[in-house]
Amino acid sequence: MEDIEDLVREGADLIAPRSRNSVMPRVRRRKVLPSEEAIEEPECESQCTSIIPGTQKVYLKTWGCAHNSSDSEYMAGQLAAYGYKIVDEKFDADVWVLNSCTVKNPAEDHFRNEIKAGREAGKKVVVAGCVSQAAPRSEFLEGLSIIGVQQIDRVVEVVEETLKEEIVARAKQSFSEGVCEVWLTSEDTGAYGRDIGVSLPELLWQLVEVIPEGCRLRLGMTNPPYILDHLEEMSKIMQHPRVYAFLHVPVQSGSDGVLGEMKREYTVNEFCRVVDFLKSRVPGITIATDIICGFPTETEEDFQETVKLCSKYKFPSLFINQFYPRPGTPAAKMQRIPTKEVKNRTRRLTEVFQSYRPYDHKLGEKQTVLVTEEAHDKEHWVGHNKYYEQVLVPKNEDFLGKLVEVEIIETGKHYMRGRPIETSKPISPAMTEYLPKGEISGFLSTQDISDSNKRNQMKEDLAKQERYIILSFILLISALLVKLAWVCFKMLNGNMID
Repeated sequence: MEDIEDLVREGADLIAPRSRNSVMPRVRRRKVLPSEEAIEEPECESQCTSIIPGTQKVYLKTWGCAHNSSDSEYMAGQLAAYGYKIVDEKFDADVWVLNSCTVKNPAEDHFRNEIKAGREAGKKVVVAGCVSQAAPRSEFLEGLSIIGVQQIDRVVEVVEETLKEEIVARAKQSFSEGVCEVWLTSEDTGAYGRDIGVSLPELLWQLVEVIPEGCRLRLGMTNPPYILDHLEEMSKIMQHPRVYAFLHVPVQSGSDGVLGEMKREYTVNEFCRVVDFLKSRVPGITIATDIICGFPTETEEDFQETVKLCSKYKFPSLFINQFYPRPGTPAAKMQRIPTKEVKNRTRRLTEVFQSYRPYDHKLGEKQTVLVTEEAHDKEHWVGHNKYYEQVLVPKNEDFLGKLVEVEIIETGKHYMRGRPIETSKPISPAMTEYLPKGEISGFLSTQDISDSNKRNQMKEDLAKQERYIILSFILLISALLVKLAWVCFKMLNGNMID
């Protein structure tokens, strides 16, 4: 059964890449209007530092979910391996790669604006992700190279990676490069292995074995149907000290009627079974979920069922989205609920979410947090405890990438603030120093490659010198032997004459 969120329009003219290593961009040329015939496109000479492929600078921007971010990291790695330099400053780049998301219209608006900015700056623009695939003939995509998300091909790719054990190998590599936290993510992590006779828990147990002590694994989103068969094993994995007791399980609505119209393959009761089981087996586990307000068939009674569900569980992380129709989906043809009512329901559910504070009871607790990133206020580091709850700590340079013992001294709606315990020293769980900023995981740096090339060249030069010396020595010995033979011949010949 197809998901209502599946955005690939029937009959869309897209080329599916054979594999991730052979992405085939499709270039669509803009039709030239009579009034534009004399207008030339801006030349690349002022921006491009070289016309040799693999030598230019690339700027890569991502919108959307963790899976989109993962795709972008992969593309960055492929580009870097080929010789392109990934840069943070977009106007220094020769090419912009923009990876899009369809979850919310505002993200699509940012995507459109970035494309416009790139064109106005005379940059070469490549678009990727689900926005470009959902509506490849959109006016704002005309003339651009498009890399579409082909879900079937992605499934085949995951299978190939599974058979080659590349996921576990990639985790090993990451930890060997100083990484202390990895995310296992996809469009639906729970569906892993269903088509090849394996399961997500089997993969997770293999990953747990290669995670160093003190490092952490975070699981990505999974829909209810794909985890119901593995609740017992998943609860054991979530209890493991190297795995965050956190799971993102989107429910979307508290009404079975709405879920049916959405073509979701689960019921509210099945969602509750997942949540109740995990909460009973993994005390303190964090369950995050998503809600869509204002789906076309949602009635006030349906909405009240959603409010009741959210009030029951008081999810610490609740992502509330207004319904937006996507081109090519069944929902796009349905009669929409008035925008005013959609906003009203969104506001009411948000008020329910804001009515409780999930962390107040933890005030005064002592916790161990893994510090991994900078906070939005730029004044704190962000650490996460075993339950992937956000704990702000002072921005001490010695804390980043380390396990820090703290006492919770403040709680907010979305965070806690911890005071480091002076008698406890930060501990680095990483196997080595993490890669410097700008270096791509899995590939040697430019300096490393240069040094390696120099060492190889020196080895070749030494080998040549050794061959020359040996050859010269052989020639010298041969000459001496010839000379000796000649002398011996002369002596023998003289004796015979006498």
